[in-house]
Amino acid sequence: MSKRNTIKERELSEDIQEEMSDAVEEKVEKTQSILRSLFSPTKLSTYLVTRNLPFVAFLAFLGLVYISNRHLAERTVRKIDRLGKEVKELSWDYKSLSAELMKLTTQTEIAKRADTLGLKERMEPPIKLEVLKEKK
Repeated sequence: MSKRNTIKERELSEDIQEEMSDAVEEKVEKTQSILRSLFSPTKLSTYLVTRNLPFVAFLAFLGLVYISNRHLAERTVRKIDRLGKEVKELSWDYKSLSAELMKLTTQTEIAKRADTLGLKERMEPPIKLEVLKEKK
């Protein structure tokens, strides 16, 4: 099967084929010339670069601010997580110490500890002392 240039199943004449290939070549040359003009150091491209340099610098600055803000936010989130864990741990410590203190301050626990020191609990109620003032 040979390849042939056809439009709607009709063979093209050599003149039409030549015109089509010329048109394709012109489009390729235009595209290449546009790319060359953009990336070549001509007056126009140099002028455009120097004119837009402050804008490019501003965009670079915004990029740096964005990156630093992201790092700051991540550091803050890590710090909040760490402090949250610390608060939870301290809360458990507080609850366990509070329960232990409540247990140690009951009357029976105090009596046991006093007994080991050789102190005895009074069985009689305390007496009230009264001081009489002398009249002069």
